[in-house]
Amino acid sequence: MRFDEAYSGNVFIKSHPDFEESEAVLYGMPMDWTVSFRPGSRFGPTRIREVSIGLEEYSPYLDRELEEVKFYDAGDIPLPFGNPQRSIDMIEEFVDGVLDAGKFPLGMGGEHLVTWPVIKAMYKKYPDMAIIHMDAHTDLREDYEGEPLSHASIIRKSAELIGPGNVYSFGIRSGLKEEFQWAKENGMHISKFEVLEPLKEVLPQLAGRPVYVTIDIDVLDPAHAPGTGTVDCGGITSKELLASIHEIARSEINVVGCDLVEVAPIYDPSEQTANTASKLIREMILGWVQKG
Repeated sequence: MRFDEAYSGNVFIKSHPDFEESEAVLYGMPMDWTVSFRPGSRFGPTRIREVSIGLEEYSPYLDRELEEVKFYDAGDIPLPFGNPQRSIDMIEEFVDGVLDAGKFPLGMGGEHLVTWPVIKAMYKKYPDMAIIHMDAHTDLREDYEGEPLSHASIIRKSAELIGPGNVYSFGIRSGLKEEFQWAKENGMHISKFEVLEPLKEVLPQLAGRPVYVTIDIDVLDPAHAPGTGTVDCGGITSKELLASIHEIARSEINVVGCDLVEVAPIYDPSEQTANTASKLIREMILGWVQKG
């Protein structure tokens, strides 16, 4: 994809019009080809952009404004409907181009499988990377109903690529017993139910390391984010997730890329989920891009 031709429709508020001058690239991965319950997350990136017009450009949490960070909104990657493998290949190629240009990649999903090709691209540039994963689900299955390309297998694939000891999951409250056992036996870090306090304990261990952060919106309790494909009660509050983003921003880790996935606007007529996601994206831009 030529970045000067990448725009598609609306853009995130205060995005910079020039790719070359930008420090970061925001992009959408509109794919929900492998969902196991409710589809619709392919519409997430577009709606997150659309509701961003209602955001304040200033973050009182971080005392920064969006105009202080030059980020380019490349629009949505034109993924082929119903073709997971080709979609994965296209995402990896796109992120390869972003990294080759020296930019910070910030993706919006789409189902969580879209993170897998991003991890593959990041690992080529950062072979010593770690992953911070916030989610309701372990996502550690080898396959789902016989299909290895699944949103339920993204963290298993990533752990096998970079080493389970380099993967840190938070907020987990759902998964097969075998998934939790695999994580324990292979030295992977899983914090059940909570995010902020266990994250504070882990961040000093990752000081100085390149870290990719992936956030599934369903880490939030459905009361805070009903618009997602696989809701799961007992999650954290939006306040805690914001605090976790800010804790990472204040830490000594080197955030080299990130994504926010699984927003499915159709299941939330109030648009609470999309608006929350939009604010989270703002805080990720303002808190993490300068660390890339």
